[in-house]
Amino acid sequence: MCEQKPLKVKISVSLDSAVVEKLRILAEEDDRQLSSYINLVLRNYLRNLEAKEKDG
Repeated sequence: MCEQKPLKVKISVSLDSAVVEKLRILAEEDDRQLSSYINLVLRNYLRNLEAKEKDG
């Protein structure tokens, strides 16, 4: 059986222009689209947060 990609949900957010500019640069360096890079950053942040919560 093939593994399916996670379901994506479209949202609209407002971010500081400096944050968006830095994310654009980092996404380009990582050869990703901006939305994919933001998703990666948020996923990693949440994973780290969960790990910290488990450690107490």
